[in-house]
Amino acid sequence: MLNSIFTNGIESSDIVSVLICSLVSIILGFALAIIYKHTERGSKHFLVSLSILPVIVQTIIMLVNGNLGMSVAIAGSFSLIRFRSVAGTSKEIVMVFLAMTIGVATGMGYVWFAAIMTALVLLIWFVLVKSSIFENYEEKILKITIPESLDYTNVFDDIFSEFVTKYTLDQVKTTNMGSLFDLTYNIVLKNGIDEKKFLDEIRTRNGNLKVMLSHPLSNELL
Repeated sequence: MLNSIFTNGIESSDIVSVLICSLVSIILGFALAIIYKHTERGSKHFLVSLSILPVIVQTIIMLVNGNLGMSVAIAGSFSLIRFRSVAGTSKEIVMVFLAMTIGVATGMGYVWFAAIMTALVLLIWFVLVKSSIFENYEEKILKITIPESLDYTNVFDDIFSEFVTKYTLDQVKTTNMGSLFDLTYNIVLKNGIDEKKFLDEIRTRNGNLKVMLSHPLSNELL
């Protein structure tokens, strides 16, 4: 398992060995995307990127192997790229790092090691996500518009104590010429809570003005 298929180094490897590594990278990348799709919500673009990332990293590893000048040139090229997307969730970051690890392993010829470790990590991931070992503390973003006549500091405290386990007021912004306040909360709902009933209670309190409950934005890494 710990033996590379490049017995004499990458420089002397044949095309068959390179193709084997590339095929393993693609298969393992596709497996990552499938498991992630069935355990988490992900966009099509992120899943496609996750599928091809291992073979891209593998290609880079093969190109820079033992070549200091080329590794410096590639590092300089990547440093010129400015990624404008915001960092993704911890789940996305874990999958991206796993995809890169696969690429590094297959790029060095450790195809069996890459396959076995990927299967082991994905099995652990799947079991932990589907089990109730860790209680779900999924945070959500709650945005509420209230009239200026309401004191936003404690106007929803009684509602939150009934429906929410934890909340913080992250932002207060005036709007509509100062006649309204836009409040942004970070909340964790209690298990089994009826979200519609929760929102109805808030709408009753804020005069049926705008209320929005959403997941934190899951931006793509790639």
